[in-house]
Amino acid sequence: MNIPTRDARTPDAPIHPATRLGTVSLTVADLKRSLDFYTPIVGLRVIDRQADRAALGTGITPILHLIEQPGARRQPPGTTGLYHAAILVPTRAALGHFLLNLTRVYQQPSQGRMWEWQGYSDHRVSEAIYLGDPDGNGLEVYRDRPRAEWTWDDQQVMMGSDPLDFEGLFSAVSDPGAPFAGLPEGTTLGHMHLRVGDVKEAEVFYHGLLGFDVVARWTGALFVSAGGYHHHLGLNTWQSAGASKPPDGHAGLREFTVVLPDPPARDAVIHRLEAAGVRTQAEKESILVDDPWGSRLRLDVDAAG
Repeated sequence: MNIPTRDARTPDAPIHPATRLGTVSLTVADLKRSLDFYTPIVGLRVIDRQADRAALGTGITPILHLIEQPGARRQPPGTTGLYHAAILVPTRAALGHFLLNLTRVYQQPSQGRMWEWQGYSDHRVSEAIYLGDPDGNGLEVYRDRPRAEWTWDDQQVMMGSDPLDFEGLFSAVSDPGAPFAGLPEGTTLGHMHLRVGDVKEAEVFYHGLLGFDVVARWTGALFVSAGGYHHHLGLNTWQSAGASKPPDGHAGLREFTVVLPDPPARDAVIHRLEAAGVRTQAEKESILVDDPWGSRLRLDVDAAG
């Protein structure tokens, strides 16, 4: 398999190939309403809950943090920030069971349903289902095809938006009549997709400074990754060219975590950022940095590393 190699535009010290994403934090207007979506419908479970926030995951490790801000309004159109957070399930059967549950729930009387089924697609490297949560925050639930089935053209991974094979997904479920028990352990935050104001500026920040590889270029969009993954980050201007972040008081992205395997790997990223004059902030064991449009990244070191 031909995976990306680096070119003359690449920083001297690329981001470590074992870099991955950790968690994503979202602002919501009503925590209970959001939990009624993310637990029985999406299939995450509450790991920890406080008065105004909750951590959700599948095992003991959080994937999603919800922080309540009463009265928060939906992210206005024409602003930067969250496009969707993408939850990666470990098997096709897991995605099929999620889809069966979603189909059953969707066919029930809505009773004021507050969430949206936004679409589905076969991306050639993955199969994906798209939702909007009660605050309009975008969510993708997907499974990857084996890497040996991905196609590369030089340094570009071949992705598309083909029709989803519903019957194939349903047939992957060994017992379609079994109750939905939630997403299985091994589910992770697979990638983040962000609205940005300018693709070239996004490439300077996410590729030139953070060190992610550019793995796909679409009209108005850029996809970057570490270690030959199809993408850890999507960055598009489809609805946000020239835009800035939403004003305070809106639901949406608070931050997401980039997990590096060891302190030297994180130090290399921090050095590039600070050498370019990008402000970073230490918070306990983390380093915080905002992209050019105010989307916050938390740089952490893998606790298991």
